[in-house]
Amino acid sequence: MANLKRIYMFSDDVESLEKQLAAEGRQLKWLLGGKGANLAIMTSIGLPVPPGFTVTTDTCVEFMKLGNKFPEGLEEEILEAMKKLEEETGKKFGDPDNPLLVSVRSGARESMPGMMDTVLNLGMNDEVAEGMVKLTGDARFVYDAYRRLIMMFGDVVMGVERSVFEECFNKVKQKEGVSEDTEVSVEGLKETVELEKQAYKEHVGKEFPSAPREQLMEAVRAVFESWNNDRAIAYRELNKIPHDWGTAVNVQTMVFGNMGDDSGTGVAFTRDPATGEKRIFGDYLPNAQGEDVVAGIRTPMDIAELERIAPEVYKQFVEICHKLEQHYHDMQDMEFTVERGKLWMLQTRNGKRTAAAAVKIAVDMHDEGLVDKAGAVKLVPPEQLDQLLHPQFDASQKPAPVATGVAASPGAAAGQVVFTAAKAVQWAQEGKRVVLVRHETSPEDIRGMAAAQGILTQFGGKTSHAAVVGRQMGKPCVVGCSAIEIDYEALKFEVNGNVVKEGDYISIDGTTGEVMLGDVALADSEIIAVQKGTLDPSEAPLYEYYARIMQWADEIRKLGVRTNADTPEDSALALALGAEGIGLTRTEHMFFGEERIRTFQKMILSESTEEREAAAAELLPFQRNDFYGILKAMDGKPVIIRLLDPPLHEFLPKTPEEQAIVGEMVGKSQQEIADIVDGLHELNPMLGHRGCRLGVTFPEIYKMQVRAIFQAACQLKKEGFNPIPEVMIPLVALVEELQICKDYTLEVAAEVMEAEGVQIEYMIGTMIELPRACVVADQIGAIADFFSFGTNDLTQTVFGFSRDDVEGKFIPAYITKRILPVSPFESIDVAGVGALLRMGVEKGRAANPKLEIGICGEHGGEPHSVRFCHDVGLDYVSCSPLRVPIARLAAAQAQIDNPR
Repeated sequence: MANLKRIYMFSDDVESLEKQLAAEGRQLKWLLGGKGANLAIMTSIGLPVPPGFTVTTDTCVEFMKLGNKFPEGLEEEILEAMKKLEEETGKKFGDPDNPLLVSVRSGARESMPGMMDTVLNLGMNDEVAEGMVKLTGDARFVYDAYRRLIMMFGDVVMGVERSVFEECFNKVKQKEGVSEDTEVSVEGLKETVELEKQAYKEHVGKEFPSAPREQLMEAVRAVFESWNNDRAIAYRELNKIPHDWGTAVNVQTMVFGNMGDDSGTGVAFTRDPATGEKRIFGDYLPNAQGEDVVAGIRTPMDIAELERIAPEVYKQFVEICHKLEQHYHDMQDMEFTVERGKLWMLQTRNGKRTAAAAVKIAVDMHDEGLVDKAGAVKLVPPEQLDQLLHPQFDASQKPAPVATGVAASPGAAAGQVVFTAAKAVQWAQEGKRVVLVRHETSPEDIRGMAAAQGILTQFGGKTSHAAVVGRQMGKPCVVGCSAIEIDYEALKFEVNGNVVKEGDYISIDGTTGEVMLGDVALADSEIIAVQKGTLDPSEAPLYEYYARIMQWADEIRKLGVRTNADTPEDSALALALGAEGIGLTRTEHMFFGEERIRTFQKMILSESTEEREAAAAELLPFQRNDFYGILKAMDGKPVIIRLLDPPLHEFLPKTPEEQAIVGEMVGKSQQEIADIVDGLHELNPMLGHRGCRLGVTFPEIYKMQVRAIFQAACQLKKEGFNPIPEVMIPLVALVEELQICKDYTLEVAAEVMEAEGVQIEYMIGTMIELPRACVVADQIGAIADFFSFGTNDLTQTVFGFSRDDVEGKFIPAYITKRILPVSPFESIDVAGVGALLRMGVEKGRAANPKLEIGICGEHGGEPHSVRFCHDVGLDYVSCSPLRVPIARLAAAQAQIDNPR
């Protein structure tokens, strides 16, 4: 990081800086933040950007390390940058005769819409206000800007509730008998400024600072500190953004959208972020500042109206949209201001979009020649595909809507009404489905929005906070539903004569904007319906885009994708979703059917080998049918079947009543059964008598399962199918355990194939889920055909965590305290678990170069973990059926970024 400065002007040589950073393995946005980098790039390609400068993310990191103090010399460097800004603009900061006003905004490496702080109109005081009135002849504009500065500074910098200042403004509006901000008189605005100053002094204990330099330094400090406000932390946790990146600060010359009817402010996307349609999508508010649009305070007009109001400005804006897409090769989300007929670009970033929009935009941009196949695949975040598989409302069950708002984020959501984010979180933790209903959402509502099934707001437009965050989260969202009247105190809303109270069910359709009373039934999504064969692809326009992206992903990726499936139905769905086999079939679930559990309990309670073998023989037909269905569904593809894994006591009766029934079945008293259950009880069953340890001590169970697997496979082979079973011995820590189980597996397999006169292609391998197995993987690999890493249990044993205990008790606190970046059960712990996994791969392959290696824990469908699996050279990942498309796409992106 040699020779990097703390501050860069937007007009600095951005190309040279990019080259310097690339040599260090860094990107421009890592240093300048996304906003600062894009402002510098837009300046360099000749777009109209108000001049400014960026204080780097590295400086923010320094600031945090110093206990939220400015690094030595930073204040002087900011003042030096302000001098350069004065030279570029020909204006002077704090000079009443020719004043320069600036905004101070955050800008992290990854876009975090609305999560950190912004202050506008810095540099304003009584003298500057008077000077600006003389210069502009527009006292209304000047005092509107002044009252906004006091409100934002008080809120953002000093932590005074924004409502305190809004109440000052509302008093004046009531006094003048007006309802709209733009109707307040100049005298009313001046009075608002004085009322806000009084409120500031009452709450802060000192006067509002009139010195522009003090305003600026305090605002920069506040933006740095906002990196660690509650909502920013919550957003980073939800989106797996590291907490140590820090934010840049952008100081930019103010341009004003509140200078009259020939001025305004807007937020727009180069394509529709909900559907992906190629049209400019967004909102425009005449005579307003940017916060009015994003906060949903006033309901804006559609940006298409700008063409009617200011055709030349609109034409220039359309040209800029095209230029930005050509430069970034992605859909852009832009903020702009029109000041007295002149267009200014304030921000661009890659736009957040729904999954449906993402696949359409990616395919369209490929077809337009903007990106190649790899570029198109990179445009779709893998985890977003989850949205495409979510259920939709069943059209045959859908009632007439009671209201319709703006369709902001597609999808179906039904749940009980709550009016606060805190209640949404609380009820969701209790297992309730909730819909969060608000006047409009703010960044403070982020946790409640994440907990809710969907979001409904009374105010706001297509680019309001609720709409943008809803689309990013994949939450169905309807905004600007003016037909509803919310009463927070009474915990209810009224809509067209209906009263809906907290706890009542409503359903919202984010695709159409409809709001319905009651808990409306759901149906399969378009993608799932096509995969199941219940919807013709010609009737599913989205499916074509999805299918093309997935086809390109499959052409690119090297990592295989299998599924975890225990039934033929799950197997068939996974196959339709692109699975290339089964990486884990759990056999324990198969013993819980009413007919089977008693027989299995009889086998466990048997006191001799002969009794156990007799009971096992009764279970054999059930197991054979189970395996037959799964192997048939996966015809020609490998199916890994894990032999019994859980400890035996899990299958035994717990209550005296159940124990009496089982006792009668095996000729024992209820007390004798209770004593046997107690005898099998273990203090730590996860580390006890389970997995291959059962296979060593009670081989009758495993032998029965192996016999069932090969009888089913032989039957299928005779019927013309091509079954490929892979027998997995779980929980191996010692090569001798595997050797014992493997020997009798080979014997039983040979016996069955000889009896049936059929030869089956098969493998025998093990699940690597204990640290010792990783350390001695060369020994185990020498006699195994495959390894499958069980990363759920491997994570438990590496950390010494009991998952069921730690996830609710202290993992959340560990994440909050930055001890862990994310739960290691959600995303692979690369440094610890990953290091052992890598050791297991290297040692296993050294002993057996043909060793097939994959993972079958829940990490197999998590994009960051999939990338790690690609990087360490696994053959496949395995995940639940609905995660298969996510893993396919993540594997393709890993190959693009790190080819193998």
